[in-house]
Amino acid sequence: MMNSGFKIAVLLLLIVGMTACAGQSKEHPTTARQLIAESYGLQHFSEVEKIQYTFNVKLGEKLISRFWIWEPRLDRVTFKGMDYQKAITYNRDEIEGTESNKLKKIDAWFINDNYWLLFPYHVAWDTNAKVEDIGQKALPMGAGKARCVVVSYPATGGYTPGDVYDLFLDDQYRLVQWVYRRGGSEKPTRISTWEDHREVGPLTVSLNHQGEDQNFRVWFTTVGVMMADADSWLYTQ
Repeated sequence: MMNSGFKIAVLLLLIVGMTACAGQSKEHPTTARQLIAESYGLQHFSEVEKIQYTFNVKLGEKLISRFWIWEPRLDRVTFKGMDYQKAITYNRDEIEGTESNKLKKIDAWFINDNYWLLFPYHVAWDTNAKVEDIGQKALPMGAGKARCVVVSYPATGGYTPGDVYDLFLDDQYRLVQWVYRRGGSEKPTRISTWEDHREVGPLTVSLNHQGEDQNFRVWFTTVGVMMADADSWLYTQ
């Protein structure tokens, strides 16, 4: 799931910040990038030293949990969970040259789980993705309509190239639902909600994603951030 090459974009954000764009989003797609990302606190992300979270997913009768600490300035990851008894820490710039299938598998999990939590930020960070505001569309689940912004990744690169996401947004440009289309398929691969928005330090995250039925759900626990020059964690409120 998703593109793996977001380190440079994050570093540029931390060093020089992101500039806002003017105009309507359909003519200027970067406006949609900014409005979505800033509604979740992108403008404060440069103040974050570390972010931790536990990714939980229910797939039918199967339950999976993975714990992560990400240090965005260093792009360093700590992982614990699944069948691994000890925590594993690695720098993401090691992945391209590694021959370790175990590390590659863990990094693919990291990308998947990170995007479920931080996708609104990746809309701004992943400048190789095309972002298009296509106006009001019917919600994929339930009644009503919402603004739909389509995020399309390139056909090459990343763990699952060509992925497309249809984001359904409220009036504040926060996600309420999304449709994931693996490899750009016309048929949805996964539809889920974005709900239970909470503040964690200066950021906002969505903690719960419910699928079309009770067989699929993603949710987050132990979400916290450590700010630069701090020595304690701030947890979701």
